[in-house]
Formats: sequence, structure tokens, C-alpha cells
Amino acid sequence: MKKFDEVFEKVKKKKKKVVLVGAEDPESLTAVDEAVKLGFIDALLVGNGKTIKDMLKNLGIKDDFEIIDSEPNTSSEVGVKIISSGRADILMKGLVKTSALLKAVLNPEWGLRTGSLLSHLTVVEAKDYDRFIGITDGGMIIRPTLDQKVQIINNAVSFFKKLEIDTPKVACIAAVEVVNQDMPETMEAAELAMMWKRNQIGGCIVEGPLGFDNAIDERAAKVKRITNDVAGHADILLVPDIHSGNFIGKTMDYCAHYTIGGIVLGAKAPIVVVSRADEARSKLASISLSALM
Repeated sequence: MKKFDEVFEKVKKKKKKVVLVGAEDPESLTAVDEAVKLGFIDALLVGNGKTIKDMLKNLGIKDDFEIIDSEPNTSSEVGVKIISSGRADILMKGLVKTSALLKAVLNPEWGLRTGSLLSHLTVVEAKDYDRFIGITDGGMIIRPTLDQKVQIINNAVSFFKKLEIDTPKVACIAAVEVVNQDMPETMEAAELAMMWKRNQIGGCIVEGPLGFDNAIDERAAKVKRITNDVAGHADILLVPDIHSGNFIGKTMDYCAHYTIGGIVLGAKAPIVVVSRADEARSKLASISLSALM
């Protein structure tokens, strides 16, 4: 798959139920309504019931949703408990703080922990490159260790296989394409590439260090004379820290105007965590990604 429209068509075959936590958010409500109309989800809304009903009316959205009235400080707990009880399949962040939602997700009694590392994956519909490009981790792990990077790769690779990419190409991104002892990111990138060559990372191809340009763009790779199976054709960009991942994702969105979606991987259920500033199209894309799980 190369476009979100293809994802929309695929997920129609297996309708899921989304619980929107902090549903007092017009962009999230618009995205949920569109996903319902497209036929790939049903939805349950958690938040201030009156505010949600008024917002639905103002948006011209039919008030057919089940609404669970909740206070802002308890909405995340209510939503996670709905997922853990089996009443819904997908957890979606609305107008609540990410930290509050994740605290509920990680609750040891009724949360959604599996023992795996939780990591964030941004999926970009890169129309100029005729493919999806993943960016990880720009939303969860601030500065991942080498072991965490392996788990982040595994999470992203498993998901990209659901996009029908059998052997995803993973580029370990750094500022330069050579190992530099003053840049630990380049050294870890080279270690990850070696781990892949020794079959310690499977199901994909891993190369690094690579720059952002020569990882995604074939011409840039040729100009810099970088020849490997990933250079110029990367499906997944493993970034060195949360800052670089966040910057790249938002640049793709606001400057290139690509449609992006975001999902948290590694929990018992997929978690849609998007910026409150994201438009409805981006939130719809994120819902469709979660419905693939």
C-alpha cells in the first residue's frame, strides 16, 4: 500500500470500535464521524456529555454515538478500562494530555501493558516518493538506548508488514553518513546495521548511519555515492531522539503538506496519539492505521 485511501479500503473489511477519550475536540469528532461514514469503525465518546452533544450539533454531525459522561481528570482511566474490558478495540486521544492518557495505559492493574516497549510511529503518505515513510520514535522515547532502538525497529517493522511491505527498509538516521566518535548516534547506527547483518534483527533490512536526504531520496544517495539496499529507498526512518522525529514529522505535515498518521505500538490495543493541532484528515489517517492492527 502507498496511500491512505488504500488503507481505508482495506480496513472496511474488519470494522473496529474506537473509544475517543476527551471527545470535546471538533477535529477528532470530525475524523471519527468520517471514519464511521467510511465504514471501518464504530465509536464510543468519553468526556463532558453536554459539551460533546453541543459540539456534534454545531458540526452538523448526527448524534448517534454512545457517550459516556466523564470529568477531565478521569476520562483517560474510563477510556482505558473500556479497552481492557473488551468493549472497544482502539484507544484514541482527544482533548486530554498525552501524559494523563499514557499514565492510564501503563496502570499495572487495568492498563494495557504487555511487557513490550511502547513506541510511537508516524506514517507519512509521501506522494512525491510514491510510498509510505515511517518515522520512529518522535513521540514516546526521549533518547532511546541501543536496546530500545532494536525494540523500536521491531515494532515499526511489524506494523509496516501490515501495510503489505514484506521486507521494510530501515535507515538509522544521523547528521552524517560516516561513523564519527564525537557523534554517538552514528556509532549506534553502525552497530544496528551490524546487528542486522548478524541476524540479531530480522524481517527487514537495516543500514546506517544515513542522512535524512540520502535515506529517502535516490538522487541524493547517488550524488553522495552511497550504495546499499536502503539508501534512497527507506521505508522506515529510525531517528536518534524524540526531538528529531518530532521535527521531521511536523515538517512533512506543515511544509510538504503530506498527510500523516500517528500510532503508539506495543500495547494490548493500538493507541491513536496525535497532536491537538492536527487536522481531521491526519486524525482520520491515524484511525485507519490503528484499524489495521
